[in-house]
Amino acid sequence: MFFSLPPLSPDLYLDPGSGSILFQMIVAAILGAGVLIRSQWARIKKWFGVKDNTEEQNENDEENK
Repeated sequence: MFFSLPPLSPDLYLDPGSGSILFQMIVAAILGAGVLIRSQWARIKKWFGVKDNTEEQNENDEENK
């Protein structure tokens, strides 16, 4: 399958610096997604209907009064 591809034109040349920048962009995107998920974790759990232990404890305390 790989050999059936048409030959690459000289316009598609990538120098070593391009590969390095591409690698850095991929790593930055993965780390940025991790930071975003970490900062919004409470909202994500709430969206899926998962309650925090503190919320459950507050509800139990209110019921026991």
